Amino acid sequence: MFDWQWEFVWEILPRLVQATGNTLIAAGAGYAIALVLGLVLALAQRSPSRVLTFLVREFVEFIRSTPLLLQIFFVFYVGPQFGIRLSPWMSGMIAIGLHYSCYLSEVYRGGIESVPRGQWEAATALNMSTMQTYRRIVIPQAIPPALAGLGNYLVGIFKDTPMLSVIGVAELIHTANAIGSENYRFLEPYTMVGLIFLAISLPSAGLIRGFEGYVRRKLGM
Repeated sequence: MFDWQWEFVWEILPRLVQATGNTLIAAGAGYAIALVLGLVLALAQRSPSRVLTFLVREFVEFIRSTPLLLQIFFVFYVGPQFGIRLSPWMSGMIAIGLHYSCYLSEVYRGGIESVPRGQWEAATALNMSTMQTYRRIVIPQAIPPALAGLGNYLVGIFKDTPMLSVIGVAELIHTANAIGSENYRFLEPYTMVGLIFLAISLPSAGLIRGFEGYVRRKLGM
């Protein structure tokens, strides 16, 4: 029989709200790392150095081809063997940022390659350096087409934060497990976690689409 207890829900709600904040912080920090590092990796793949391009491409493929969970374990448990000791929070955010930076690098690369070749030739004719060309000409034109992909991965990162529970980060799933173990009731905490994820993910996706449309209208695209 369905046994839902509203009193229990109100009792555990403050802990779930706090865990929601932790989850948003982890997702936001991981996404910020991915945004910056992803652009660096995308630009490195277009380097004149064939060695650097090869190494970066292989690194990106390696990270994309291995599970995020394994990378979280590696950063947290293997890192100390090389003298790198990080807290669960720091390990989780670095692992998420590194993992998704490789996906975002491909999104950036697609946007960069969509810029017409004539733009590069015009910049060369104006005697602009490579960095000036990227900063003033290419990247401003590459970002709008990439916004949809960048936004989708933001939602993806948020939904992948439960993996951080395996190293003790007090995000939503970790907190729900703790509540269930303490009270021998899992129905309410897990249901509330699912509703919280929906309540954040669905509006976020809508806001991302709205922002993408706004940028395209402003740029006349």
